[in-house]
Amino acid sequence: MKPWRSNQHRPLLTPMSIIAGRLSVQFGAHYLERQQGGRGVLLGGVPGVRPAHVAILGGGVVGTEAAKMAVGLGARVQLVDINVEQLGYLETLFGSRVELLYSSQPEIQRVVPDADLVVGAVLVPGRRPPTLVSRALVAQMRAGSVIVDVAVDQGGCIETMQPTSHSHPTYETEGVLHYGVPNMPGAVPWTATQALNNSTLPYVQQLAQHGLKALAMDESLAAGLNVRDGQLVHPAVQQVFPELAAPTKSAG
Repeated sequence: MKPWRSNQHRPLLTPMSIIAGRLSVQFGAHYLERQQGGRGVLLGGVPGVRPAHVAILGGGVVGTEAAKMAVGLGARVQLVDINVEQLGYLETLFGSRVELLYSSQPEIQRVVPDADLVVGAVLVPGRRPPTLVSRALVAQMRAGSVIVDVAVDQGGCIETMQPTSHSHPTYETEGVLHYGVPNMPGAVPWTATQALNNSTLPYVQQLAQHGLKALAMDESLAAGLNVRDGQLVHPAVQQVFPELAAPTKSAG
């Protein structure tokens, strides 16, 4: 059975990104509660009281799923991304329910200080994402606001963000609550395991049936190869660890 593929380029990462994106807003809403150290803001507000403002940095799988959750809970949502085509797609998905903005430093500096919840959803495969939010900008946010950086496992896109753990998930810096758990899907292991099994099983079956020949039969498996004969062969990982890269064959 051949693995099913959509237009996603990373089918094994996608289910975890979906979960992390949805959890980012779920956790953000929780830590906005006063007893958790937040501002005491209800994400969806109530009649006569404005909802919370959610700013999402990045419009990929994580950012899209975060927006779905935030919109579903009734928040006011702004999403910034540098890919105009992706913003166009998101417009067909959300219509006017999400304010879609082209990512630039002036736009980020305008959006972030007003946000009750900032979700970092920037992914650069194999590399650390750029720092989009400086410490100075974090300091401009209201006390008790919350930042959740889903990309913290690759360094994050928030200057003040540091990795935390499920047992101690948050800390406060510049008066803002930071959530930096690298493995967010680990908070919902049953759901995460089922989702990952559904995505990986077809690939595991191919490898079990054909061994290394499966790499020649399926370009997606070949593209996922990281190590061969004890040396790194994946281009993105080679850039991070060049000293471990396989030597280039000479033309002669």
